[in-house]
Amino acid sequence: MEDFELRDKREMVDSKIMTGSHDLNVWLDGGYEKGIITMLYGPAACGKSNFVTLAACNLAKKDKKVVYIDTEGGFSLDRVKQISGGMPDTILKNIVIFKPTNFYEQKKVFLKLLKEYKSKNIGLIIVDSMVMYYRLELAEARKKGIDEIRRINNELANQIKTLHEIARKGDIPVLITAQVYNDFLNEEEWLSGKEAGVNVVGGDILKYWSKCIIELKNKNGRKKAIIKKHRSIPEREISFEIVNEGIRKRGWI
Repeated sequence: MEDFELRDKREMVDSKIMTGSHDLNVWLDGGYEKGIITMLYGPAACGKSNFVTLAACNLAKKDKKVVYIDTEGGFSLDRVKQISGGMPDTILKNIVIFKPTNFYEQKKVFLKLLKEYKSKNIGLIIVDSMVMYYRLELAEARKKGIDEIRRINNELANQIKTLHEIARKGDIPVLITAQVYNDFLNEEEWLSGKEAGVNVVGGDILKYWSKCIIELKNKNGRKKAIIKKHRSIPEREISFEIVNEGIRKRGWI
């Protein structure tokens, strides 16, 4: 009779992809889940692009195709060379990069993937960032009124629903990144020492469709990741540092 504990462990591994970091794998109980959208959000320089680039490199070296949708110019060949130890050829041949230049080109890429994901041996889809162009469109929409704002929000919802469909039907992990903005504090709140709240650009739309949500922080050079939402893991955090070969846990003194 098969050992149930071994079978459960194997099924858990089969349902996830590794992050490219041993410490992150342990923290996430094996890695990123297949078949869902995982969102990483945080301010600039908190490590979002490093997290997704590391996952891309780790899967690509296993001869799986990675689709990297780069809206911010965050994909770095130099970073890939560091992670790969200076031998990026095997990795790069398995990474397909799309660089849409506006919100509607981004939509076309998603629809293309929806039609072709079955035939392309795709092991991972990354969107870095999901809301770069949405933010620009929303700024223009605010000048035109509530109907235009609703239209742009509906478009974002439709785009992430497309990604959700690809993830679910193809059992493909999808990683998206998102920027944040802070609440405005009045003078009394600021003088009292209250900290401004952090909000995700795209807000409830992205949160609803993302089954795993990870917040990244960078305070005075100290980086931290916090699991805010997960189907099987309680909220937990890890302090980390970015090194040449990837990401590792760090214990603060």
